[in-house]
Amino acid sequence: MKRTRFYRDVSIEKTGEAYGVLLDGKPIRTPAGAPFLLPNESLAQAVAEEWRAQGEKLKPESLHLTKLANTAIDRVASNRDACIEQILAFAKSDSVCYRAAAPQDLVARQTAQWDPLLQWARENYGAQFQTTTGIGFVAQSPEAVAALARALEGRDDFALAAINAAAALTRSAIIALGLSEGRLDRDEALAAAELDEIYHAGKWGEDPEALMQSRSKAMELTNITRFLRLGRK
Repeated sequence: MKRTRFYRDVSIEKTGEAYGVLLDGKPIRTPAGAPFLLPNESLAQAVAEEWRAQGEKLKPESLHLTKLANTAIDRVASNRDACIEQILAFAKSDSVCYRAAAPQDLVARQTAQWDPLLQWARENYGAQFQTTTGIGFVAQSPEAVAALARALEGRDDFALAAINAAAALTRSAIIALGLSEGRLDRDEALAAAELDEIYHAGKWGEDPEALMQSRSKAMELTNITRFLRLGRK
């Protein structure tokens, strides 16, 4: 059951070095009851606009930036190590490291799109990732995982929340970090994450259910990308 809109005015307010969002002059709080404070005015204005855009009935599922901010405040801030470990779990079985043995045109497409990302991770973080063909697991070196961990430790809570969301969506810590660093835009990240699905759709035609899932993923990545951009101080 959707909740009826209970406010008329939405504004933002600077509190120290952070910004809050106010509904009828009252600051909103997170689901856990913490102060809802954002790192800069741009993100605060965008969150405020989400609340202004609500109709007579609230649609919490449309408060995309608010949800990511709540995650950063309630879940990441109090346990950064756990969030980083979740992202590293995707790195240890990163989708860009698992390659097809055939057909050759798919192999070539994976090489063309995924190898530059592995090279970027190597050059940017000093992380040397191994690839494999088939479904067999390939263990990544502790040094490669530690290199990504060091990079993640330098990110703030809001960036970590978005990177974790992107990694879960794309099954790839490398794609998520590429998105967060501007190495990939939304479309490039989606193309890298859905390379196999795009290939098979081109061969056999689009599956309606898969197409709906792809559109949903694209929308989520759009919101994550926007959150990352707005969250930069």
